[in-house]
Amino acid sequence: MNQPLPAGVCGVRILGTGSMVPERRLTNDDFSRMLDTSDEWITQRTGIKERRVLDLRTQGCSTLAQGALERAIENAGIKAEDLDLVIVATVTMEMTCPSVACRIAGAVGAKNAAAFDLVAACSGFVYALNMAETMVRVGRARTVAVIGSEAMSSILDYTDRTVSILFGDAAGCAIIQADADPTKGCIYQHMGADGIGGHALYIPKRETDVPADDADNPIRLGYLRMNGKEVFRFAVTKFKEVMEDAFAKTGLTPNDVSQVICHQSNVRIIDAAREKLGIDPAKIYVNIDRYGNSSAGSVPLCLDELWRAGKITKGKPFMMVAFGGGLTWASSVWST
Repeated sequence: MNQPLPAGVCGVRILGTGSMVPERRLTNDDFSRMLDTSDEWITQRTGIKERRVLDLRTQGCSTLAQGALERAIENAGIKAEDLDLVIVATVTMEMTCPSVACRIAGAVGAKNAAAFDLVAACSGFVYALNMAETMVRVGRARTVAVIGSEAMSSILDYTDRTVSILFGDAAGCAIIQADADPTKGCIYQHMGADGIGGHALYIPKRETDVPADDADNPIRLGYLRMNGKEVFRFAVTKFKEVMEDAFAKTGLTPNDVSQVICHQSNVRIIDAAREKLGIDPAKIYVNIDRYGNSSAGSVPLCLDELWRAGKITKGKPFMMVAFGGGLTWASSVWST
């Protein structure tokens, strides 16, 4: 991926997108037979009706990542060897070495691509896309695949209802490429983190990873733990702040954008931010009812569905916003 610097300022365009979700559906009624809960209880609190889950005996994060990448390559009309970088955002990789990105780049024949994984939880795809866009804009890469992929079912304790009902498995991919028009691409991006709040949403693997005030948590080591009230409070506040910041820094208003693609965390969080900012409900896509929260897979899955439906319109900017474990948050505003 040793690309020469461009003679002038380089623009960036989205060539194509792809996504993949498992076939198996895990519904609220399924949970009601497993745990002390109900469809009404889950729906009222989260907006989720069902989520997709992998068969972890034979599938994993890389299964979904590869499927999303293959579909994005087809949608973009390129060959795998045209890629010079593959980034996978995930917290559920089967192995840390080799990375998911290396495995799937090899599997699809992206023989000219560098590859690495990025860990920023639910913010991961937006983090990765911002990094990739910057590399393309300065000429360090030309054609990049950015993927968010999560096998959340691999880190959920299904004996506990506080966390397991929220998450599903999914992956999405966007392929971006250098463009001669310097006005195309990301016109504003922001990434932030608060490591002090990290224990509000975390995956401890050792007893020493668990803070004293969470020592009695019934969720087993190696599985996702969450302080629901704290995360909800952080998400509602940060979601609004990040979108307000993006509108202020770009000079755009909610009427100027075609879509605001939000991380699908909880429909109550999305609705609260939308109402406070006065955004038309038609401009905030919601699919959490069908897929649950798929962490880094959430935003690119929405992007792919909107892209293929023709809702990302040429000449009108759109915004992506995410927040998650770390604690992390990110935004990316694009001109198409």
